[in-house]
Amino acid sequence: MLSELLYAHCQKYIEAKRLLLEEQKKVLQGALMSESKSSAGDKHETGRAMVQLEREKLGNQIAELEQNQQKLNTLKNHKTTTSVSLGSVVLTDKENYYISIATNFCEIDAKKYYCISAQSPIGKLLIGKKVNDKIEFNKRLSTILEIR
Repeated sequence: MLSELLYAHCQKYIEAKRLLLEEQKKVLQGALMSESKSSAGDKHETGRAMVQLEREKLGNQIAELEQNQQKLNTLKNHKTTTSVSLGSVVLTDKENYYISIATNFCEIDAKKYYCISAQSPIGKLLIGKKVNDKIEFNKRLSTILEIR
């Protein structure tokens, strides 16, 4: 089923991102330990502060990733509806979308599907629309052909 393949694509994206963030976390931990061993005065304090800022940014990215995982978990058993909602696969005359979380595009059976968040500009336009409704984005008109 198409929605299951797109769900799996998003799940793989999250897992790859999680591994990358865990690796960055280890690198920063090593950098912090290295800075702790140094005692070069102001330079030492600046280095520690920089590492701490990076750790905070990384913490925010991990929190965002966990939120995306939770959102994705709610879509696991999505049922098709007559209007576009979170978890819908939307086929238009121009592009195809999976309303879930923002990831890179996915190609299935030689068709591109853009995995987008419901909060994205296109996602906001699509939510609540039905088959044959039109949306305009970047001065480009699209017609919804199918909702799965």
